[in-house]
Amino acid sequence: MTIKIEHLNLKDHKVALDNPIFKLVAEAASEMGLDCYVIGGFVRDYLLARGIPKDIDIVAVGSGIALAEKVALKFQGRPRVSVFKNFGTAMIRHKGLELEFVGARKESYQRDSRKPIVENGTLEDDQKRRDFTINTMAISLNATDYGNLIDPFDGQNDLKNKLIRTPLDPNITYSDDPLRMMRAIRFATQLEFEIHIESLKSIANNKDRIKIISGERIVDELHKILECDKPSVGFSLLHKTGLLPYILPELVALEGIEEIEGQRHKDNFWHTLEVVDNIAKTTDNLWLRWAALLHDIGKAPTKKFHKKIGWTFHGHEFVGSKMVYKLFKRLHMPLNEKMKFVQKMVLMSSRPVILSEDFITDSAVRRLVFDAGDHVDDLMTLCEADITTKNPKKQKKYKHNFKVVRQKIEEVEARDHVRNFQPPISGEEIMKAFDLEPSKNIGIIKEAIKEAILEGEIPNEHEAAFALMLKKGSELGLLPKTDKYRTSSKN
Repeated sequence: MTIKIEHLNLKDHKVALDNPIFKLVAEAASEMGLDCYVIGGFVRDYLLARGIPKDIDIVAVGSGIALAEKVALKFQGRPRVSVFKNFGTAMIRHKGLELEFVGARKESYQRDSRKPIVENGTLEDDQKRRDFTINTMAISLNATDYGNLIDPFDGQNDLKNKLIRTPLDPNITYSDDPLRMMRAIRFATQLEFEIHIESLKSIANNKDRIKIISGERIVDELHKILECDKPSVGFSLLHKTGLLPYILPELVALEGIEEIEGQRHKDNFWHTLEVVDNIAKTTDNLWLRWAALLHDIGKAPTKKFHKKIGWTFHGHEFVGSKMVYKLFKRLHMPLNEKMKFVQKMVLMSSRPVILSEDFITDSAVRRLVFDAGDHVDDLMTLCEADITTKNPKKQKKYKHNFKVVRQKIEEVEARDHVRNFQPPISGEEIMKAFDLEPSKNIGIIKEAIKEAILEGEIPNEHEAAFALMLKKGSELGLLPKTDKYRTSSKN
């Protein structure tokens, strides 16, 4: 979600340390002769008046792992210390809080990797290596200056001015760790901040460095952008800086308006961003937001111009659903039910639209509910978000039509129960009735029953389906197994 900033706690930051846990950390550090500080997101979020964050980063000028083990001894119940030696960090979970400990360090990078060469360092070294000034601020836990705010890069002022700025030359910051370019855009979207002009230029200059970042890390940032109140801000910045072609070329391909013989089509890229913003107002479902982002990606490869009818995108839903798999695989996203859900939404994205434009028949609604199953409400939410016309009359008409479709879905579902449809006659019952082994005829009979129910020819009930089974079997030359079945067949 987007973070709403009502006021800044710049004058009372010492209150952030009211939790007695900080006294215990300070006591442990003092006994070890270490200086230590609360740093990063905890300080930033407290100063943004978001309350006391649950994640607390502690930096020690010395061994963060040793400090964590010392702190754990002071807690009741002796919580377990999770040690990550490769990263030089340790974590303690205690009373709903997560405390992560790390030793102050300085970093250097090689061109082909975002994994730094790490050395022990001072607090100042540790602050310099961080991504943005608003994340460099630290609060002392030392006896000599307990509660003091250490802000060498004027992060407080950047909070006031709603500015994303790097503590060092942005070209160094972004080249060293290109994921920071995504983080800058994500923070700008979440916080409703601006990215400093030099920083924005630097992202554009270093955009090709994003190629060394794994798909998983990129997707993590994309998720956070999509979860904002207005995701279009983030995707517009990804587009403006030139990062988007490296990440989601399928979206970039939608941009532009072509005109032939006076006929034009809309810019499907900017339309897509409007749809994502629309759906963000009505659902927190991350994967439905992904479906909104990808619902039109099939339009670029299917776009054609015909003299008689103008621009067409025939089959773009089917093509787009196939593209979803390739996109998910390329970005190392889950190839499971989440992907299948997005595929289904993309594939069916025009179905309710077609229904809303014509006279709505019960059979068409039954088929929509049958095909969408439990996701029919999500599908309707997506289609309603797809209304981006600026014409008030058209917008009112489309919204009314979708309301009618929703009402029809409720009526048909209440009467016919076709959501997650299970046929009233099973394959086993057909086999028993006609003394059959598994065969093609069983599938033919089951399909006939399903079609008859969806077309409204018979109710979704066992007795009617049983009668149709016997009739269809007779047409296929099948004889009922017993007199009971034969009698039913004659009736």
